[in-house]
Amino acid sequence: MRKQRHGDNARIDCPMEYTLDLIGGKWKGAILYRLLEGTRRYGELRRLLCRITQRSLTQQLRELEDDGLVHREVFAEVPPRVEYSLTDKGRTLAPVLNALLAWGVGQVGLPKNPAD
Repeated sequence: MRKQRHGDNARIDCPMEYTLDLIGGKWKGAILYRLLEGTRRYGELRRLLCRITQRSLTQQLRELEDDGLVHREVFAEVPPRVEYSLTDKGRTLAPVLNALLAWGVGQVGLPKNPAD
């Protein structure tokens, strides 16, 4: 569970706290950034975020889904297939995530795509 959750009043009282609660933490930004590239299966996300634990990835995806930023689609197949994508609300974070990436690139001089 989250360490901190702001109530509905946080949207009015402090939008910055609300936003950071939604996308803050070690992995949420990276998950959202990878989903900006397109729909991903759980295993793909796990490979792209090689240091994340299975438990952390599952927890972060659940929170992002609960907050309406990520859509989870389960296909009735054997074995079951689950895909994650950004919702319309999640896609509105693209400029924020790209700005964070650009800032980080400028600070440490790494390539834009961590896989490069």
